[in-house]
Amino acid sequence: MRNTKPLVAGIALLLALTAAPAWSQSGLEPAIQAGKQRIRAAQAAQDQIDALSDEIRSSVDEYRALQKEIEGLEIYTAQLSRQIESQQEEVGQLEESIDNVTLVERQITPLMLRMIDALEQFVALDMPFLQDERRARVGGLQELVDRADVTVAEKFRNVLEAYLQELEYGRTIEAWRGTVQVNGGQQEVDLLRIGRVGMFYRSLDGRTGGVWDANTRDWIDADAGTRIQIDRGLRIARQQAAPDLLRLPFETPESTS
Repeated sequence: MRNTKPLVAGIALLLALTAAPAWSQSGLEPAIQAGKQRIRAAQAAQDQIDALSDEIRSSVDEYRALQKEIEGLEIYTAQLSRQIESQQEEVGQLEESIDNVTLVERQITPLMLRMIDALEQFVALDMPFLQDERRARVGGLQELVDRADVTVAEKFRNVLEAYLQELEYGRTIEAWRGTVQVNGGQQEVDLLRIGRVGMFYRSLDGRTGGVWDANTRDWIDADAGTRIQIDRGLRIARQQAAPDLLRLPFETPESTS
C-alpha cells in the first residue's frame, strides 16, 4: 500500500494556511509555496516508490516463474539422462548381437557348403528317381549360396527346405511312367517307389519287371510273384486300390568298413 501520510499532512497544512485571515496571506505565501513544493516532491517520491515496488514485485514473480521452469527442466534432464543410459545399453547389446551374427554367418556359410555337397552326393548315390528335379534343386542351392544379394538366413532356409524335401521322399509312395536302362537299351516302364526302401518297375505289357539293387546300382529281374506285388503297389500309389500289405524284396546297400 502506498504511504499517504506525507500527502495528508501537506493537505492539512494547506487547508490551515488557506483558512487563515486575509491579512496574513502575504506573509505566509512563501511557506505555502514551500509546502506545495514539499507535497509535489513527496508525491514524486511516492510515485517512484510505487514504481520501484511494482518493478520488484514483477521481478519476484518472474524469478518464481523461472525457478519453476528450472525445476521442470531439471526433472526433464534427469529423465533424458535415464533414457540415454538405457539407449547406450541397447546400443551395446546391438553391437554384441551384430558381432555374434557376423560370427554365426562365418560359421554357417561353410556348414551350408558342406550340406550342399553332402546332398549332391546323396542324390547321386540314391535310388534313381526324379534325378533331373533333384539335381536341379542342388544346382540352384549352389548358385544361391554365391549370391551377395541374398541373406545368409535365406540361403540356409533354402538348404533346409531341400533336406526336408528329401526327407519327405522317405515317407511317400509314388508311381510314374519313365524309362529305365535294361539289357543295354532304354525301355518305357511304370515305376514304383516305396519310400526310400525300394524301387521297382513293370513293363507296359506287364510281362517283365525289375527291382533296383542298391549294391550293384542296377536292375535285377523280378519273378512272377514279385511282378504281381509290383502291380498291386502301382494301383495303391495311384489310389486305384486301398492300402494293403505288399510282399516285395528290398535291396539295401551293404555297409563298408
